[in-house]
Amino acid sequence: MHWKSKERKKKMRIVVQRCSRAEVRIDGEVAGRIGKGFVLLVGVAEGDTRSAADVLAKKIARLRVFEDSEGKMNLDIHDIGGAILSISQFTLYADCRKGNRPSFIRAARPETALPLYDYLNETLRKEYGLQVETGRFGADMKVDLINDGPVTIILE
Repeated sequence: MHWKSKERKKKMRIVVQRCSRAEVRIDGEVAGRIGKGFVLLVGVAEGDTRSAADVLAKKIARLRVFEDSEGKMNLDIHDIGGAILSISQFTLYADCRKGNRPSFIRAARPETALPLYDYLNETLRKEYGLQVETGRFGADMKVDLINDGPVTIILE
């Protein structure tokens, strides 16, 4: 089977960046700010479901990428008292295979993406007891962070 004939399975995509601090500004005003923890860039594809968000929330809450006393990545976000800054990011589905102008047709439409983005954030808060700050869905946001390590992991 030729690679183009395979339909790539659509799935929620999250870039997790370990940070020592982060904030998001909208129109010059701080909308969310955290100290040590994660910045999440969250992309939702058409066809994504709450079950995909549940799996990723669990993975994020248990991701052991913070250093223990021996310098090994062995601690999760709870162990270090960390927080999350979650940013909606439809550009994670940019397709640049044809030409130089990205296509975003694989990204979910706002009426699908926003409820799943909100659901992910609420699951992290309620199910896992995490502090979650956010930007504003669809807004022009300026994200400032210090990527600690740097540690950047892509989850799907």
